[in-house]
Amino acid sequence: MMNGQKKRGPKIEPFRHKVETDPKFFDKSWRKLHDAIREIYNHNASGLSFEELYRTAYNMVLHKFGPKLYEKLTENMKEHLEEMRTCVEAAQGGLFLEELERKWNDHNKALTMIRDILMYMDRTYIPTNKKTPVFDLGLELWRDTIVRSPMIQGRLLDTLLELIHRERTGEVINRCLMRTTTKMLMNLGSSVYQDDFERPFLEVSASFYSGESQQFIDRYSCGDYLKLAERRLSEESERVSQYMDVKTNEKITAVVVKEMLANHMQRLILMENSGLVNMLIEDRYEDLTRMYTLFNHVLDGLTTIRSVMMSHIKDTGKSLVTDPERLKDPVDFVQRLLNEKDKYDNIINVSFNNDKSFLNALNSSFEHFINLNNRSPEFISLFVDDKLRKGVKEANEEDLETVLDKVMMLFRYLQEKDLFEKYYKQHLAKRLLSGKTASDESERSMLVKLKTECGYQFTSKLEGMFTDLKTSQDTTQGFYASTSDLADYPTISVQILTTGSWPTQPCNTCNLPPEIVAVSEKFRAYYLGTHNGRRLTWQTNMGNADIKATFGNGSKHELTVSTYQMCVLMLFNTSDVLTYREIEQSTAIPAVDLKRCLQSLALVKGKQVLRKEPMSRDIADDDSFCVNDKFTSKLFKVKIGTVLAQKETDPEKLETRQRVEEDRKPQIEAAIVRIMKSRRVLDHNSIMTEVTKQLQPRFLPNPVVIKKRIESLIEREFLERDKTDRKMYRYLA
Repeated sequence: MMNGQKKRGPKIEPFRHKVETDPKFFDKSWRKLHDAIREIYNHNASGLSFEELYRTAYNMVLHKFGPKLYEKLTENMKEHLEEMRTCVEAAQGGLFLEELERKWNDHNKALTMIRDILMYMDRTYIPTNKKTPVFDLGLELWRDTIVRSPMIQGRLLDTLLELIHRERTGEVINRCLMRTTTKMLMNLGSSVYQDDFERPFLEVSASFYSGESQQFIDRYSCGDYLKLAERRLSEESERVSQYMDVKTNEKITAVVVKEMLANHMQRLILMENSGLVNMLIEDRYEDLTRMYTLFNHVLDGLTTIRSVMMSHIKDTGKSLVTDPERLKDPVDFVQRLLNEKDKYDNIINVSFNNDKSFLNALNSSFEHFINLNNRSPEFISLFVDDKLRKGVKEANEEDLETVLDKVMMLFRYLQEKDLFEKYYKQHLAKRLLSGKTASDESERSMLVKLKTECGYQFTSKLEGMFTDLKTSQDTTQGFYASTSDLADYPTISVQILTTGSWPTQPCNTCNLPPEIVAVSEKFRAYYLGTHNGRRLTWQTNMGNADIKATFGNGSKHELTVSTYQMCVLMLFNTSDVLTYREIEQSTAIPAVDLKRCLQSLALVKGKQVLRKEPMSRDIADDDSFCVNDKFTSKLFKVKIGTVLAQKETDPEKLETRQRVEEDRKPQIEAAIVRIMKSRRVLDHNSIMTEVTKQLQPRFLPNPVVIKKRIESLIEREFLERDKTDRKMYRYLA
């Protein structure tokens, strides 16, 4: 049976009597440790019993001799380090660093052994009393006794800087020794490395590169100087990786960049005959890449490069678009713009890392100078016309598509897109009606591009032109299917154009040959009979014809000519010789068109179906024409070229401009009404800003015109002025 008493555990009690210790215990113990430390520093540690030494130190701490042991240890190590200092100070020349390295290695080995012996003190006495651990104490003593001794500190820094200078000037140095020395400074603490080496190193480096940059910038071209700067940056980076703290890399890079690049930025970029502009002109991709990469490190470096590039592109572009010689050939004019665009696209892609800010600068520059020439919309349309007529030489549809994509980039820069539309419509009409288009696919592809860029409104009438051609084909087939007595008449193919979809053409009546008049009237009767309420007007300036001709030498050919050329040639069925005046009276063709027509029949080499007397380029009223009986050609079918879409004359230009200005008025008014309807009340400046913003994708409205349209809307009571503030407008529902 268990009782309720708890069972007591064993208890260890202290000695009841006092433990006596040897009064000379500390001195004997310390003597043992002192001798052992001396042997360690003298490289005779192999004969020592580390277990016994550890127990000795353990007992000293256990018997409360920790403070005294710590103090004696400090004094002892200091004595050994003073002996080492004497040896290092005595070392001469190149042996100085070697001796320092040797002593540093000895001290490190000794410290490791001493720390092991005094491990118990390190773990108990030192943390409790907030003392420096043994190993760290040894490092501090090394720092204060050796590294920062008056005889060594300056000499050490001078030696390191001298070796670096020698390496910079091409000499080979002992990098291993340098690495050991700088690592020693790092091990002594980041402040030691920075104060005793890094800061002076950066100051000396700044002075070195400042001098070098002054020396070479006067002798080197920009490209060569940048190569030097790039090489120096690479060398410094590699030097840091070999024997310095990794954090020094950023600092020394900043020094080299400041002294070699930032301080000379303007001079380098603007350097005559070799700076940025010269590199751009000569397509020096490698130098441009180097400049971009290096000045990326400089504050406002890329901004400066971008600014200089923009100025150069604007100046080059301005000279291109305002040069009277360039304006003589619209196709060459646009091709040069495309070449410039390609050139800078490549430079930005290859050398400027496809930097978005540079692409924006390029776009801004092109938009600026393209709109300096108010004929740019016309010329771009002429270029497209040329490509869609002829295609791209020795190229397929894909290449043509690439060219059209590039042209669309130029189109985006135009501020007067509606003017381009006007010209494009004219040129497209001539291509479609003459059947001289390189590819229907390309034509439709161009329409899709314009539609994507500007919306359905922009291309709806252009698409209507294609629809008309398809309908005309069906109507012509219906005419021949339903009319039986046409065997004795010439075959005609009629293209019926909806007035609103096609560009307005001046309707110059021309006297058609009787054979054509007869069949034309039959077609008119058929068409009006099947379409009520419509009216047909013949556009004789737009058609073409195939004529069978027999010349005096017996040669027979089929000539493909324009309607005007047909009217002229048919006259020679009844006359041998006709003067210009007689031809003009018989055909009633406008003088400008008639002269162009006769030039193409009589003066184009290989196509001279008529002979002119006298033989000259200009045509006078009394000049006579007759059939060229000696005309020969290897081809049975001979195309007599009609003059392609060319630049407008000044009166035509003025007329087109006036038509565009008139077309803009209702668009401006519509924009004003839209804005006022949603805002109800708005001040004058806000209306101007909003209208410009809305119409900008199509054209840049003139503020004077906007003001006039506001006045017109007030007169027609769409808007009214505020009675108290004349600059405020109200919308009238």
